[in-house]
Amino acid sequence: MTDINSSGLTRRGLLGAFAATAVAAAPTYSNAAGFLRGAGDIRRIAMHSGRTGERLETIYWIEGEYIAEAVREINMHMRDWRTGEAVQMDLRTIDIMSAALNLMDTSEPYLLLSGYRSPRTNQMLSSSNRGVARNSLHMRGQAADLRLTGRSTVQMANAALACRAGGVGRYNRSNFVHMDCGPIRSWRG
Repeated sequence: MTDINSSGLTRRGLLGAFAATAVAAAPTYSNAAGFLRGAGDIRRIAMHSGRTGERLETIYWIEGEYIAEAVREINMHMRDWRTGEAVQMDLRTIDIMSAALNLMDTSEPYLLLSGYRSPRTNQMLSSSNRGVARNSLHMRGQAADLRLTGRSTVQMANAALACRAGGVGRYNRSNFVHMDCGPIRSWRG
């Protein structure tokens, strides 16, 4: 049995060294954007489209790197289903969606109501629905309208707002939440 005092270490000193090591080894998020809180070292997204019947569940980011093939799949999944047009979705929107889903602690995939919208589709929708913005961020690939059956619109909106990274619209009557990577703001539709 070794005498700790003979080596110059005390119990208090040993505990202090352990605490300093634990603090130094703990991950820090001081340089991370607000929406990355809760995103983790692996980011995943799960969603399905009621319009096309397609399902997507993928890991699209690992240890600071986006996975190109997974991002292409996301872009195709979030295409304008009316025209078939797809664009490069703004990855900040995907990150917000992923972080919000993670914060809600659910494995349920989002029901994607609308991702990218072509200008033609947006024009058609805005002429018949005053809730559709004429200069919608959907046309830039920067927005998504989403639904979860296991979470309320209030829960979804609160999770997205907690990301502090973009716009969040709560549409209770239509039972969906709009998430985008534009200016931080919120509204009810």
